Amino acid sequence: MTAASLAGRRILVTGASADSAIGLAICTELAQAGAQLVLVGRRADQLEQTRQLVSAPERHLAAPMDLGELDGIAARIKAVAQAGGALHGIVHSASFQGYSALSRISAGQFDQYFHVNVAAPLMLAKALRQKGVSAPSASMVFIGSVAGLRGQKARSLYAASKAALVSLTQSLALELADRSIRVNCIAPAVVSGPKADEQMKLLAAPQREALLAAHPLGLGRPMDVAQATAFLLSDASRWISGATLPVDGGFMAG
Repeated sequence: MTAASLAGRRILVTGASADSAIGLAICTELAQAGAQLVLVGRRADQLEQTRQLVSAPERHLAAPMDLGELDGIAARIKAVAQAGGALHGIVHSASFQGYSALSRISAGQFDQYFHVNVAAPLMLAKALRQKGVSAPSASMVFIGSVAGLRGQKARSLYAASKAALVSLTQSLALELADRSIRVNCIAPAVVSGPKADEQMKLLAAPQREALLAAHPLGLGRPMDVAQATAFLLSDASRWISGATLPVDGGFMAG
């Protein structure tokens, strides 16, 4: 990837708040590669902070949006395209995550995980296929998890939602191929950052040690995910669609 790999391309990123380690890293990488970003999240102040932190702040737009309002997503995305130009890509980095012991699972928790992790990306895809919203050869990238590829104790809801995202990626890649829209998913393992560190503290010492040992190359950095995202948005991946790429430090090899 070079500083001009995404020059002139307009890319919408969800979960773009400055307090999201992966979301901020993705925005930083895409802006450095020349993209014009539409930053989406619920909190305007955090989106503005991201805009100020990335390269060429004047090139980007903070667009507060609540992805929980599913039926409104298509109209909001169309308005973004009409106001500033068609989108060359969408990155869905927003995610609901955590641990959920089987004995404590509730219907409300189910809705939280699947609303953000499955329903929102589905509606974003619906939005992108609208007339005038996608630029030629557009690309969607979903940020999933290795939890969707391998079961994890006390993460049944999270794992199931990310597994559904893998399936969604495959089906959308087929359905949107006739519109020349590619759809791919990235499946990170544990990536260092404030939220990941907080979740690690919830584990008992033996569990933490086992989780660290399961990453032969060590824990990831947010930029590892960001660089893979930039690749899947670029012409370098023009013949890749429907794929789930583990970015996991060897986690899935064990």
